[in-house]
Amino acid sequence: MLKIAVIGAGTLLGRELVDTLEARDCSVLPLSHGPMTRDEEFADLVMFAPEASLLEGMDLVILAETPAAPELLDGFPGRVLDLRDEPEASLEPMPLVGGWPQGKLALRGRPALEQVLGTVPRLVSGLGEVGGTHLQSVAHLGDLGVDGLMEQSAAVFKGEDPDIATLGFRAAFEVVPRVPRGRLVQVQVPVFHGDMLILHLRAAPGQSLARLEAPQGVEWREVPPTSREVAVSPFLLAHFTPADDGQAGVLILGFDPILWGVLMPILRLLEL
Repeated sequence: MLKIAVIGAGTLLGRELVDTLEARDCSVLPLSHGPMTRDEEFADLVMFAPEASLLEGMDLVILAETPAAPELLDGFPGRVLDLRDEPEASLEPMPLVGGWPQGKLALRGRPALEQVLGTVPRLVSGLGEVGGTHLQSVAHLGDLGVDGLMEQSAAVFKGEDPDIATLGFRAAFEVVPRVPRGRLVQVQVPVFHGDMLILHLRAAPGQSLARLEAPQGVEWREVPPTSREVAVSPFLLAHFTPADDGQAGVLILGFDPILWGVLMPILRLLEL
């Protein structure tokens, strides 16, 4: 039985990690990021303030949030997985396939979008140019995104102007395009969970596009998935429509940034 400590267990990601790992018969120690408030102490999830002594005998520490005391992990002999929004840049990213690399004590997580794009060559052969649009839910912001969208939506229903202080932008009933990154355009959409990636593919010279067998963690769909379907699926849901000549096509990929983008890769990484 793996002994795992989750620092930041009170966050959206942290709660999901605790539930998922406990369901796989792991021994999970939920830790807050620092001293707890009274509300946190009496919350449904029993958490403990992080102390170095509590990490003794642990096989793995998962960072869902930055600990208040940075020296907490100094001298920790086990493995560390950094899943924070801004992980330690010097750490090697977790592999896209397979288990934990031998000889590595610390890894950082990969953004869900990076994992999806890394999967594309295993979904369609003959790839040349790839571009498209990422429809991003607020789930990537964790509790901040979910609570912010909920508060703004409630205000709009009451006929009030929503307070944008929590998120920094209006999310309720708004579609917000971001500055393009290369050939990929990111658009924030007013849904809580479930991201969609709509890719326009062109074949490499002398080749044609063809759908491949779905690798582990991917499920081909005969019709494009909806964000609701994506939000409750542990799979990357995929739909491919090629042009008649095979020289172009549209690949639609749906994924939940926490369920598919974090929880499933961790189970694969730890071989659970």
